[in-house]
Amino acid sequence: MAYSFCCRAVTLAESYARCEALAHSHYENFPVARLIPRRLRPHVAAVYAFARTADDIADEGYGLKDGQSVVARLNALRDMDEQCRNACEERPVSGDNAWIFPALGDTLRQFSIPPDLCLDLTSAFAQDVTKRNYANFDEVLDYCRRSANPVGRLVLLLHGYNDAQRFAMSDAICTALQLANFWQDVAVDWKKDHRVYLPQDDLSRFGVPAESLGAEMASENLRECIRFNVDRAMNLFEQGRPLAGALRFPLSLEIRITWLGGVTILRKIRAQNYDTVRKRPKVSSVDKARLLLRALLPL
Repeated sequence: MAYSFCCRAVTLAESYARCEALAHSHYENFPVARLIPRRLRPHVAAVYAFARTADDIADEGYGLKDGQSVVARLNALRDMDEQCRNACEERPVSGDNAWIFPALGDTLRQFSIPPDLCLDLTSAFAQDVTKRNYANFDEVLDYCRRSANPVGRLVLLLHGYNDAQRFAMSDAICTALQLANFWQDVAVDWKKDHRVYLPQDDLSRFGVPAESLGAEMASENLRECIRFNVDRAMNLFEQGRPLAGALRFPLSLEIRITWLGGVTILRKIRAQNYDTVRKRPKVSSVDKARLLLRALLPL
């Protein structure tokens, strides 16, 4: 089947090829992607191309003439939603990013994946354009439900898993990973655009003004606030721990590496006394090698 957009017909094979090229160019950022069975790589690439492009639109105004405009970015994300729906129903697609959707629509149909998982992602990305802080932890969890959890569910569905128990464990891990990233980057997010993922009620409870996230080092009160939220993330990792044992190889190994990587970040935050303002904890090359070896053993 050929799809008409950008003034010419593009085949399904061409769409998959472009998605794979984009995914391959980013593999250095997530080497565990190389563990994906070859038969699934085109489909994972199609989902990745959609998520990567939508995220870049929200974060940088990628491909837009007025990329700094909030309205332009939100309109572009709404267009991504519309094209996703069109592709799922085999309707014509159009626009600068239309090359993604033949492969995406084919993947979602082949694996009976609800498009809502992709639409949740664009919903979260759109929220990033306008929202700078979160009143409470429930708001943060709702964001994670749409920004992180769909990724885990998509991976499970592509590998043939479709049950509530595995979904729940995957959700716990994905939310924990998102939280670990937030607590790792509290100073980075503040300095970039005054974005604060630490819940406002927690900041008030611990007596932490948001401006202190831009200080040279974390106050004792801020460290206590981060400690409290690191514990929340660690509890979620523990809830998701059994998932790797409920999956076939090689996905089980990928999940072990992912789980260990997230837990390592939290342990590094603890090791520096919860001060992620003065120093952002990183997983080094040596850490990654150790994680790979550790992942060969049961969690």
